[in-house]
Amino acid sequence: MSTYTDLMDFARQTEALAQISGRLGWDQQTVMPRGANAQRSEEMAALEDVLHARRTDPRLGEGLQQAEARDEVEAANLRELRRAYARHTKIPARLASELARITPLAQTAWEEARHAGDVAAFLPWLSQMIALRREEGQAIAEGGDPYDALMADYEPETDSATIAATFERMRPRLVALRAAILGADTPPALAGHFPQEAQLRLARRLAEHFGYDFTRGRIDLAVHPFSSGSGDDVRITTRVMVEDPFNCLYSTLHEVGHAAYEQGVDAAHLLTPIGRGVSMGVHESQSRIYENQLGRSRAFCHWLHGAMVQEFGALSVPDAEAFYAAANRVTQGYIRTEADEVQYNLHIMLRFDLERALIRGQLEARDLEEAWNTRFEADFGYPVDKPANGVLQDVHWSVGLFGYFPTYALGNIYAGCLYQSLSADLPDLAQDLARGEAVAATAWLRTRLQRFGALRGPRDTIAHACGFAPDEGPLMDYLEAKFSELYKL
Repeated sequence: MSTYTDLMDFARQTEALAQISGRLGWDQQTVMPRGANAQRSEEMAALEDVLHARRTDPRLGEGLQQAEARDEVEAANLRELRRAYARHTKIPARLASELARITPLAQTAWEEARHAGDVAAFLPWLSQMIALRREEGQAIAEGGDPYDALMADYEPETDSATIAATFERMRPRLVALRAAILGADTPPALAGHFPQEAQLRLARRLAEHFGYDFTRGRIDLAVHPFSSGSGDDVRITTRVMVEDPFNCLYSTLHEVGHAAYEQGVDAAHLLTPIGRGVSMGVHESQSRIYENQLGRSRAFCHWLHGAMVQEFGALSVPDAEAFYAAANRVTQGYIRTEADEVQYNLHIMLRFDLERALIRGQLEARDLEEAWNTRFEADFGYPVDKPANGVLQDVHWSVGLFGYFPTYALGNIYAGCLYQSLSADLPDLAQDLARGEAVAATAWLRTRLQRFGALRGPRDTIAHACGFAPDEGPLMDYLEAKFSELYKL
C-alpha cells in the first residue's frame, strides 16, 4: 500500500464488509427469526474478526506513514483512516470479537427484559457489556479518561468536560422554561384510534416529502427506531402505537433525517472514509431539525393536520392550530424519544452522567436502576413507575453505545444553529412547509452540509454550513421564543 490509490482500494473493501455487518444488524432487529439469535452472534463475531484484521493490518499502517495528500479530499480521507487505525490497533482482536459476539445476545436479553419489566434478568448481560466497554475505553485512552475515549467514536474532537460545561449552561434556562410552561394551561392531546397501516402509509408519505429516496431505502418496524447503512442502501425503521400517531410519524421524520444525510453524501465518496456522516452529533442535527424545527413547525403542522384528516377522518382536536399545540405539548413523561423539545435535553443529561460514571467505575450495573430512579425524580419531580419507562427504555447500553447519548444534545445544539441560518436564507420557508413542501429546506441542508460527508471535522462542518461557530445560544433562543408564544408566557 505505497500509494493513496492502494490505500483507498483497501479502505473501500473494508467499508463494504462493514456495510454487510451493519446489514446483519438491521436484519436482526427487523426480520430475523428469533431462533437465529445465537447463530447470528457467531456470524457477527466472525465478520468482526475479518474487519479487525483489516483495520489493524501492518501494511495499512506503513501505507499511512508514506501517503501524501494532493488535495482536500485526499487529506480528509487520510485523516479519517489514520484516526481509525490508531484506535483499532489499541484494541485486542479478542476484545473486538467478543464485543461483536455478545452484542446481539445482550440486545435480545434487553428486549425480553424490557417487555417483562425484569431488570434483574438483564443485569448479567449489562455487566458483561460494561466490563468489555471499560476494557476497550482503557485500551484506547492509554491512561486517559476511558469515557472520553469511547465518546470519540461518536463525536471526535470533543470531551466530556466540554459537554458537561455546555450542559451546565443550558440547564438553568431549560428548567426555568419548563417551570413556566408547566404553570400554564396545557393544550389537549390528540386522542383516538389510528390503525397501523394508515399510520405507515402516512409515514411513507412524510418520508417522501422530506426527500427520502425509496429506490435506495425502505421502512420497516423495530422495537427502537433506527437508521442503517450509507450510500445506495440506507434503511430506516419506525414503530407504531395505535393510540399515538405522533410516535410513528415523528420517529419516521427523525430517521429520515439520518438517512437523508447518508443518501446525500456525494456519490464520489461512496465507500471511502469520508463517505458517511462525520459524527453522531452532526447526524443528530439532521434528524432533529427534520423532526422538530421543520416537522413540528406551525406551518408544517397545519399541513399535517389536513393530511391526518384525509387519512383518519375527523380528529379529536378542533382545528390546525390546536393540532400544532398538540404536537408540541410539554407534559410530564418518562420516555426520551417521546419527550418534547424543552425537556429532551434534560433526559440526555441524566444518561450522560450515569453512563460516564459506569465507564469510569464509579457506578456498577447492580446499582444502576436505583441511581436512575433517584436522579429522574430529582430532575423531573415524580417517580419512575416501571422499568420500561426507566432504566430499560433505551437500547443503547445493551449494545454498548456508551458515549453516544451526549451526541443527541449536541445534535439539538447544531440543529439550532442550522435552523437560524436556514431560516435567514429561505424567506419563503413557512409558506413552503404550509403546503407540505420541504424541498427547499432539505436542499439547503444537502447543499450546505450533507454532500460533504466527513470532509471536515464536526464543528467545522456546522460552521461551514451556518457561517459561524456553533454554540447553544440559537437553540435556547429558538426554544424560548417558540414555547413562550405557544404557551402565552
